[in-house]
Amino acid sequence: MTQNIIIILSISILFFGCSKEPKILMPQMPKTYLTQADFNELPNWKSENYEEAISSFVNSCKSSKTQKIYSELCLKVEQVQDYKAFLESEFNIYKIAPLDAEDEGLLTGYYEPSLKGSLTKKEPYIYPIYSEPKDLITVDLSSIYPDLKNYRLRGRLKDKRLVPYYTREQTKEEVIDADVICYTDSKIDLFFLEVQGSGRVNLENGETIFIGFANQNGHKYSSIGKYLINMGEIPSKDISLQSIRTWLMQNQNRIDEVLDFNESVVFFQERSKAASGSLGLVLTPERSVAVDRSFIPLGSMLFLDAKINNQNISRVVMAEDTGGAIKGSLRADMFFGSSYEAEMSAGKLKSPLSLWIFLPKGAE
Repeated sequence: MTQNIIIILSISILFFGCSKEPKILMPQMPKTYLTQADFNELPNWKSENYEEAISSFVNSCKSSKTQKIYSELCLKVEQVQDYKAFLESEFNIYKIAPLDAEDEGLLTGYYEPSLKGSLTKKEPYIYPIYSEPKDLITVDLSSIYPDLKNYRLRGRLKDKRLVPYYTREQTKEEVIDADVICYTDSKIDLFFLEVQGSGRVNLENGETIFIGFANQNGHKYSSIGKYLINMGEIPSKDISLQSIRTWLMQNQNRIDEVLDFNESVVFFQERSKAASGSLGLVLTPERSVAVDRSFIPLGSMLFLDAKINNQNISRVVMAEDTGGAIKGSLRADMFFGSSYEAEMSAGKLKSPLSLWIFLPKGAE
């Protein structure tokens, strides 16, 4: 895989040279337009914490997906002492171009929520956190249609036909053939757990269990924030996780109406460690991001430029997770951790985004 990438990079450089015209240069990224860049073009590159950047890269190299992209460099980095020189000498950097000239890109944030729960159903713990349903069928079409390798068809069998799985509203009416991991005391907190994709549940007996994404019901994610904006309930300039939560708490009789607008339901599995992403690695606050894997390979090292908490932030990050709402080449979701401050930062983040990708240099 790494040799293929090197060959493709060498051919790309031969044909396109230093052209600033965005082109699709990588067969592994068939929909992503790239422009070869220079490290001096990266905003605040000289101010980067190279030790932190390399540490996040080394951690990601524990994943097979990162190793497929950077295999030789994952071995070489263990002997590196000059981190900045390693990055500049061993990688080519490409700016990811928008598909639409008016697209500014978008960076949002997520965190690891903490819920209260019980292993048995009793007041106030009445909302089940489901494991993957036994009757949920996931169809991988890539063996027949290679172009669909990043897509999954989900549903259930009914009269020997595959039909859509139950929507969020229907899961309250139908008996779901799934084990219950535990019960929580807030349907609002449970909803935001699904949005974040992983979290921890503090049980009444004093124990804590970690849970993460297992599967999804196959219905498209729909933003309840956009729903509230379109309904005239919250101005678009004020929309955030916090403003949505406040509105829901103040409009108890409309909670189901709003939550059911998002037909997508996430199912979970118990995990042995804190928040981990799609690579199976524990996420690093402000160094791990979720991306759309149909545009950016999981395990990629990226450089982003955005504004976080009213401050310009430019840094190396690792593509270690995915999310149902993360769509497009210039779209990322930054992980902030599990603290109250993490929730506040993640909930308010909505920034224009510029993005670059690091790829191993070819032997030109």
